[in-house]
Amino acid sequence: MERRIVICAPTGQDASLTARVFESVGLDCIISVSPGDLLDQLSQGAGALLLVEEAISGTALRPLAEYVAAQPTWSDIPILLLTRSGADSVDVQRAVEHLGNVTVLERPVRTIALIAAARTAIRARERQYQVRDADQRKDEFLATLAHELRNPLAPIRTSMGILHHLHPHSDQVTQLRNVVNRQVTHLTRLVDDLLDVARITTGKVVLKTGQISLQSVINHAIEISMSSMESKGHELEVIQPDSGHVLFADHARLVQSVANLLVNAAKFTPAGGHIVLAADVAGKTVTFRVIDNGIGLEASSIARIFELFAQTPVPGEAPTGLGIGLSLARQFAVMHGGTLHVTSPGLGRGSEFVLTLPVVVEEALPPVQQEKMDPEKMKELTARKILVVDDNVDAADTLEALLGMDGFDVKAVYDGVAAVEAAERIQPDVIVMDIGMPGMDGYDAARMIRQQEGGKNMTLIALTGWGQTADRNRAGQAGFDHHLVKPVDYDQLMKCLQEHA
Repeated sequence: MERRIVICAPTGQDASLTARVFESVGLDCIISVSPGDLLDQLSQGAGALLLVEEAISGTALRPLAEYVAAQPTWSDIPILLLTRSGADSVDVQRAVEHLGNVTVLERPVRTIALIAAARTAIRARERQYQVRDADQRKDEFLATLAHELRNPLAPIRTSMGILHHLHPHSDQVTQLRNVVNRQVTHLTRLVDDLLDVARITTGKVVLKTGQISLQSVINHAIEISMSSMESKGHELEVIQPDSGHVLFADHARLVQSVANLLVNAAKFTPAGGHIVLAADVAGKTVTFRVIDNGIGLEASSIARIFELFAQTPVPGEAPTGLGIGLSLARQFAVMHGGTLHVTSPGLGRGSEFVLTLPVVVEEALPPVQQEKMDPEKMKELTARKILVVDDNVDAADTLEALLGMDGFDVKAVYDGVAAVEAAERIQPDVIVMDIGMPGMDGYDAARMIRQQEGGKNMTLIALTGWGQTADRNRAGQAGFDHHLVKPVDYDQLMKCLQEHA
């Protein structure tokens, strides 16, 4: 399907004659019988399109031009356009302008010239398919890399929780724990950025919008970026409205965008710099400004700074970061119907990033009720039996130890078969299970556990490095009640346990 040539010549014998020529040299082709059929055939796959000038006269060009404009970034379908003899018509000029990758062949065209043009078009199309396939492999690699990076992060974070339990009053342990937690958080953010790149390029990012407070966005963005500020001794000045404002946006993506701007400012500002985060609301629009007195930008850098993997060198420093934070921030801004741009007076004179989003709403957020668990409820919660399953022995053992320190009755096993056997033997109340295990994976183990006696009453929590929407859906279909992504936030795990207490 992807190598065939779609022929659109609704009048005369051009279609049948051309198809006969192509078939004689082994070129696959199909004749479209109407404009609607043409678009349908193209959507099924095509190596090239052959048109006669008459097929695109007047308004007939518009649907095809819209199809060409809507192609994915890797695609630029070659179009062979047969024109009238000696003609240089308006229709041909419009086709060249609006259809892009057009080769004009004047009729009567020599057979060898037609065959050569068709073969050249197919070869060029195959190069496009190679680019598409390379992009798909890159996205698969990024998703796998993110999963593999999450696995070692899980026991590191859990081990820090154990240290806190063992030495709650040790200043040295607290300082060490804070350092490790900051670095784990930073690595987790980089992993999430890698995944977001893969999701955006495949169109799999969906905003999870809702009513959120402007104050929470500012607070969380500062919290995420503070380690970058403190490491270089920057002063952060925050300017925000006096009264609270409600936004209708994706909280995680908006926080991520503002935090990326702050981290970027910290990176490109020499030690001891001054950075300003200013938020302003006007009507339905909120504007975030991040202003620094850093190294500034040349005009050439401004033109490409939001490109994916773009890196702006810092004088005297080795390149750092992935070059994707600003690209993601702009992508998320566009998805919210907003904009992100940057200005700079020049090198050595700082920069200003302006994020504008039409997301302010009038309705007030309902008050958040902080529910504190009473001692009896906590005693009832910790009396529950928990089975931890992970082929990463360090991850399983550290989570088992941490839960045990909080009073839970915990048992750890290290593969899916052992999980099924342990679930039947000890009848746990809760199973916290990895997905990507060799042999029997977490999905199959969950299905088998649900079929056992008492299995339907157990709470199954997936704890995995795979965190995309498809992974969450698949976990739900396999019988999991919750889907948590490594490295898990211990408080988040506790909330899941409380829901089923």
